[in-house]
Amino acid sequence: MNALSFSWGRLKGLVKKEFIQLKRDRMTFAMLIGLPFMQLMLFGFAINADPKAMPSAVVRAEDSVFARSYVKALENTGYFNFTHTLTKYSEADTLLRQGEVIFIVSMPEDFSRKLVRGERPSILIEADATDPIAAGSALNAAVAVHDQAFRHDMGGVLSELSPRAGPAELRVHRRYNPENITQYNTVPGLIGIILTMTLVMITSGALARERERGTLENLYAMPLMPIEVMLGKIIPFIIGATVQTIIVLIAAKLVFHVPMLGSFWLLAFGLVLFVTVNLAIGFTFSTIAKTQLQAVQMSTFFFMPSILLSGFMFPFKGMPVWAQFIGEALPTTHFLRLIRGILLKDMDFAVAWGHIWPMLIILALVSFVALKRYQATLD
Repeated sequence: MNALSFSWGRLKGLVKKEFIQLKRDRMTFAMLIGLPFMQLMLFGFAINADPKAMPSAVVRAEDSVFARSYVKALENTGYFNFTHTLTKYSEADTLLRQGEVIFIVSMPEDFSRKLVRGERPSILIEADATDPIAAGSALNAAVAVHDQAFRHDMGGVLSELSPRAGPAELRVHRRYNPENITQYNTVPGLIGIILTMTLVMITSGALARERERGTLENLYAMPLMPIEVMLGKIIPFIIGATVQTIIVLIAAKLVFHVPMLGSFWLLAFGLVLFVTVNLAIGFTFSTIAKTQLQAVQMSTFFFMPSILLSGFMFPFKGMPVWAQFIGEALPTTHFLRLIRGILLKDMDFAVAWGHIWPMLIILALVSFVALKRYQATLD
């Protein structure tokens, strides 16, 4: 057989054929175009390692000029956004435990009188330090402006107080993570990220694998309801995910010394629910994908926002509103709040319910879509 010589014509024909095939493979084409665009949008606009305008609450018994000046000084740093002005500390404490605010600024009673008399009243700033990145920069800014907060109000007969270290004393309390240990934030979050990555990707190929092996028709021929097929596909992975989670929790306790303050049963319920949601999402992808490659591509599209917009790598409250809106639709976001709250804050069921019901809604929606898609293939 004579050796072939290089032909530009054959190369042109082959390239043309590949473009036509790429055009028909919409999933691969979407990955080529959509994935770089997603990365650009998320890293360019949504990701912020120095979050600003963090939701905060101020507890003050009086509406004096000094109290207003101090709050305004903190707002001018750009890190504090006082969304709640309260008179009872218990209300602010509830907001902090629920994650509605990141900081509490507490001013004592008779703050103005003590300030004028030179008694140096104490101002307490409490931070939710479960996310050290979100709290660190803001607290540093608060310390920097503290001594200058009353500069414009300490004139006249009060000017003698200005040269001191400060007319008021600042106390900072990092709650739930007083030593500012990063592992307390990242290790619990890793449980959600690992489960999302493995379970969605594995389950997404469930039906595509049957289709490629030629056994999908046999599955359709069996006297099985769609819900039975779905449960049959995901239950084995629930058991595997349980083992996986136990290993991570043991490592978190023994290696990284992450505290586990909350209820074990509440944590177990949240884990089973989160695992089920991810498996249902993966099964939904499997009803859409025609090949295992497409299933992996769809899982990648889902996994990237889950790791970037859930609050795992970057503070959730520091992202723009549109990114937070997308993040709220991801089960990983709610699970990270739940597991960090249970492990670090001793979260009870009343507070945990605010993170559980969104996952239940997501589970219901994706299950409905999966069953409809599977029923359509039967018809």
